[in-house]
Order: sequence, then C-alpha cells, then structure tokens
Amino acid sequence: MTNLQDTITATTGTWRLAPDRSKVAFQAKTAWGLATVTGAFTEFSGDGQVTGDVTGRVVIRAASLQTGIGKRDKHLRSADFFDVETHPDIVVEVTGAEPGTTDTAILHSTFTVRGTSRPVELPVDVRILDGTAVQVSGHCTVDRAEFGVTGNLLGMVGQKAALSATLVFVRA
Repeated sequence: MTNLQDTITATTGTWRLAPDRSKVAFQAKTAWGLATVTGAFTEFSGDGQVTGDVTGRVVIRAASLQTGIGKRDKHLRSADFFDVETHPDIVVEVTGAEPGTTDTAILHSTFTVRGTSRPVELPVDVRILDGTAVQVSGHCTVDRAEFGVTGNLLGMVGQKAALSATLVFVRA
C-alpha cells in the first residue's frame, strides 16, 4: 500500500490508455426502478501526464455505445439522447488530483457530453500493476439532464446514470 504522493513519484512520466485492457460502462434505472439498463462504450482513447500533479484526457466515441439491444442502442445514439452525429465524442479532462486514503485519489475533472461541460469530482482507486502499467478505477453518478441527455420515452428513463471505468495506462 502506498499513498498518492508515492504513486505519483513511481509513475512520473507520460502515459497512454490501453483500450484492450480497459472498460467504460454505465447503468441507468427506469423511472420506476423495475429494470436497470446496462451498457458499455467500446471505443475510447486517452493519455495522461504525471509530473508534480496528474493531468489527462480520455475521449469516448459516443457511437460505440452498446447495451445488447440494437434498437435501444440506435435510439440512445439519436438526437433524443447522445446525438452522436453532432457530438461524436464524450470527453473527460483531468486537471489535478488530491490524495484520498491509501491507494485512492479524487480526480478533478471536467466531463463534456453533447457539447456541455461540467466539473465532476471522481473518486478513484490507483494500482501500479507493474513498472509499465497503472490501473485507475472509479465510478460516479451524474444527472444526465445536466449534460443535455434528456430523452425520456414516456417517462421510462431515470434522471441519474451511474458511470464506471477501469482504465489501464501504459508508459508512452
């Protein structure tokens, strides 16, 4: 176990996201809470810099959204929800980090979805996998309407979405 400063010292440098070792997922309940829609984004890229602080950027291709039901996926990609034709990317920009408990941190970030940017504090677990890889795992809940994702067929879609990611970065 280490503290964030030890992790920063051990990981100083430039890092590149390894998509084949990473996962970005979401969950949203129906308005009645009877069912949970789960899905994942399959295309994303990113990089980061660790110097005296932590900065980075992850770009998620909104059209890569998959829930396992093609008709639903098509609707989620439409202008009712993510509007992937106009806004093809979801961007997470990290501008700094604060130490948490052992092996945890709070990332200061900005999410941009459908052209709307909002600050989001991301609690994450950080693990050094080996000398060439670091895993950052976290989750948060967002109000999708704050990002303009307002589609709601007959009141069936809840306002909150749970986002989770396990991202592995390798030395660039």
